[in-house]
Amino acid sequence: MNIQFNKNEDEQKLAWGVIKQQLEKIYEGGGKKAIAKQKEKNKLVARERIAYLCDADKPFVEIGAFAGFGMYEEYGGCPAGGTVSGIGYVSGRQCVIIANDQTVKAGAWFPITGKKNLRMQEIAMENHLPVIYIVDSAGVFLPMQDEIFPDKEHFGRIFRNNAKMSAMGITQIAAVTGACVAGGAYLPIMSDETLMVEGAGSIFLAGPYLVKAAVGEDTDAENLGGAAMHNEISGVADYKFKTEEECLDRVKSIISKLGKKADAGFNRIAPLLPSKKMEEIYGILSADNSKPYNVLEVINTIVDANSFDEFKQDYGRTIVCGYARVDGWAVGIVANNRLVIKNKKGELQMGGVIYNDSADKAARFIMNCNQKKIPLVFLQDVTGFMVGSRSEHSGIIKDGAKLVNAVANSVVPKITIITGNSYGAGNYAMCGKAYDPRFIYAWPGAKIAVMGGEQAAKTMLQIQIAGMKAKGQEVSAEEEKNILAKITDKYLSQTKAHYAAARLWVDAIIDPAETRTVISEGIASANNNPKMEEFKVGIFQV
Repeated sequence: MNIQFNKNEDEQKLAWGVIKQQLEKIYEGGGKKAIAKQKEKNKLVARERIAYLCDADKPFVEIGAFAGFGMYEEYGGCPAGGTVSGIGYVSGRQCVIIANDQTVKAGAWFPITGKKNLRMQEIAMENHLPVIYIVDSAGVFLPMQDEIFPDKEHFGRIFRNNAKMSAMGITQIAAVTGACVAGGAYLPIMSDETLMVEGAGSIFLAGPYLVKAAVGEDTDAENLGGAAMHNEISGVADYKFKTEEECLDRVKSIISKLGKKADAGFNRIAPLLPSKKMEEIYGILSADNSKPYNVLEVINTIVDANSFDEFKQDYGRTIVCGYARVDGWAVGIVANNRLVIKNKKGELQMGGVIYNDSADKAARFIMNCNQKKIPLVFLQDVTGFMVGSRSEHSGIIKDGAKLVNAVANSVVPKITIITGNSYGAGNYAMCGKAYDPRFIYAWPGAKIAVMGGEQAAKTMLQIQIAGMKAKGQEVSAEEEKNILAKITDKYLSQTKAHYAAARLWVDAIIDPAETRTVISEGIASANNNPKMEEFKVGIFQV
C-alpha cells in the first residue's frame, strides 16, 4: 500500500465516521424525552417496530434517513422527515416499509415527509414490492399546510397512489399503532388489510376536540375511532390486537402467505467474492475528489472475481464500460475514469470529463444492455462534458445528446452510485436523479452541483462585482476577497452529500464498503417487476 492509499483510506473512513455520528443523532428521532413518553404508553418507536417486523438475517436498506437534515430549524427540525422507511425482508419476502415516527412532532407531515413517502411508494410501484405502513401520525403539520396539502406531489398523492397500487396488484398492509387523523385516515382504509392495536390505534376524520367544535358532540378517541369500534361497529378495520408485537406478528403471517409472482428474469448465478477486498475501497479515492485514480480498482472491489468484461477497452477511455456480476447478478457498468490518459491521437484527456468518444461508447453500451435485458450500474465521478472550440467543432453536444437519449430511454433498471463529483450535464448523462434511476446512493465525499465550487464561486463573484460597479460602488481587493469567501462557503455547503440527501436528491448516503450490497438488493427489488417497456431511443444525430 502506498502513502496516498493510506491517506485516502484514513480520510474516507473519517468522512464516513462523521456521517455515522450524524445518523446516530437522526436515529434518536424527536429526542430521548419523546422516546421515553412512547415507552410510558407501552409503545415501540418506529425503528423498533421495523426491527421487530424484519427478518434479522437479511439486510434492511434504509431510504431517506437524511431527509430533512438541517431543514425546518425554526420548528425544531424534522429528523428523517418524521418517517423511517426502507426495503427489508418480512417472512422472506422483500417489502417496502414506511413507519411514522411519533416522536417527531407527533408524526406530523412536513413537506419533506410527503416527498419521502411518495418516493417510497414510487419504489414500490416501479419494483412491484408489497408495502407495509406502520401508522402513528397526527396528520399534516399545520404551520406548513400550504407546502404539503394541495399540490400534485403533496399529501393527497399518497392516497391516489394507494388506489393505483391496488389496481396494479401490489399488496398494501396497514398496521395502525397510534393516531391516524383527518385525510391520513384514508391511507389504512385504502390498503388491502387494516390492523389496529387496542388502546393505542385510532382512525377518524376529525378528533374529539374538532368534533366538539364542529358539531358540539362530546366524545373520546376510543369511542370515535378506536380499534374496538372499527372492528365491531364500523367494519373499517379487519383485525385488533392487545399489543403491537401481536399486531406485527399478524403482518408477518399475512406476508408469509403471499403467492409468488412472475419475475423480470434478470440473470443470476452463484456469487463470488470480489478479487479485491471490499475494505480496500476506502483507499482508492481521495476524500476531496481531487486526485486521479483508476476506476477499475473501484470496480474490482464491487464485482464478483474475474467477472468484469470491458467493452471497447481502448476507445473513449474516460468512461469505462463493461459487463460483470455483482453478488451473482449480471450487470452492465458505466463508470467515469479519473485517470489522465493519452488517447490514440496522442492527445491528453482529463479524468472525469466526458469526451466525444467516451459519450459515443457509453451510449452504445447502454443500448446493448437494454437489448440484452441487463440492469445498469452507473458509478458517477464526473466533472462534466469537455468544453472548448475543438470539442464543439467535433460535435460534443451531439454526442452528449446521444448519451442522454440512451440513458433517458433505457428500460432496464438503473442503479446510480455517486462516488465523487457529479457536476453539470455530467450528472444527467450518468443517470442522476432526473433520469429515474431505480435507486441512487452517494458516498460520504460525493458532491452534486452545476459546476465545481471554485469555478462557480468565481463566476458568481464576477457577476456580483459587475453589479456593484454598475451602481457606482468601489470594490477594494479586500472586499472582493471577503465576498469570494462568503460565496464559496455557501456554494460548497450546498454541494455536499448530506445537503443532497436532506432533499432526497439521493436515497441515502452509504458506507462505500456497502456499495456491493445496495446494488445487489436494488436488482433483487427490480427483479420483482416482470413488466418492461420496449426499448426505443427515438431520433438523435449520428
